[in-house]
Amino acid sequence: MTTLLYICIGIAVVAVCTAVCAIMLYRRSIQKTMKTIENMLDAAINGSFSEDVFDESVLSSIEAKFVRFLSICSVSSKNLLAEKNKINELISDISHQTKTPLANILLYSQLLSEYELSQDTSTCVKALSAQAEKLNFLIQALLKTSRLETGIITVAPRRESVQKLLHSAKEQIMPKADGKGISVVMENTTIYACFDLKWTSEAVHNIMDNAVKYTETGGSIIINVIAYDLFCRIDITDNGIGIAEEEKSRIFMRFYRSPTVNSQEGIGIGLFLARKIIVAEGGYIKVQSRCRSGSTFSIFLPMDK
Repeated sequence: MTTLLYICIGIAVVAVCTAVCAIMLYRRSIQKTMKTIENMLDAAINGSFSEDVFDESVLSSIEAKFVRFLSICSVSSKNLLAEKNKINELISDISHQTKTPLANILLYSQLLSEYELSQDTSTCVKALSAQAEKLNFLIQALLKTSRLETGIITVAPRRESVQKLLHSAKEQIMPKADGKGISVVMENTTIYACFDLKWTSEAVHNIMDNAVKYTETGGSIIINVIAYDLFCRIDITDNGIGIAEEEKSRIFMRFYRSPTVNSQEGIGIGLFLARKIIVAEGGYIKVQSRCRSGSTFSIFLPMDK
């Protein structure tokens, strides 16, 4: 009886030891698998992933699937980058090839406008000049957007005066605002934030320009600045035509234009470019608006890097 008990205990001990060893081996296998997957993901993130680096014969089924998945992602990423580069090169070529002809058209239209022309001829010359200006703006906007998206142009945020930013943008829109009798009210501010002055001036100008464009004659634009702990908020408020609720999510899309403003000049790229710039700096843009009740565009710029 005692011998049988010892045998049972021995068997139990062996079984326990075997189970412990099996668990340890299983855990070690799991750790090895997870480490391999981690290395794959690191390689994919760094752009150095290669299927040849990993020995699929010693990998589990899930590891093998990860290899195939990451290989597909790597190829897709490279193809997407190649397509972006091709588009950027194409836009750069278009910009380069059209720069001189556009400059000549603008120059000749200006020279023609200095002569005494008939009413019909003068109207045609003005239309020619306006369309050339619009085409030049479109090409330059596309070029800037393309270079921002591909990283050829990068923003360089640093601590700058918000007053200087707003003054720069305001100066550019005042001729149009004065032409429509629109008052632009902006209080002085001593607040500093972190942004790229050149690019952010363009973003703010695009928003202010839209405010002037879609505000009726005799309207007003109010610019306020509020400092928070993490962000500086710039509110640009107009009493113009406003934005429909269903269009708020679309107005920052490339080339989007509301059907209600198709008769007005514009190509629908200003807000798209503005958001690209602000987001690249670590900020964001919000909009509050109702039809026929004006709009408020709020730009949030980081206070520190």
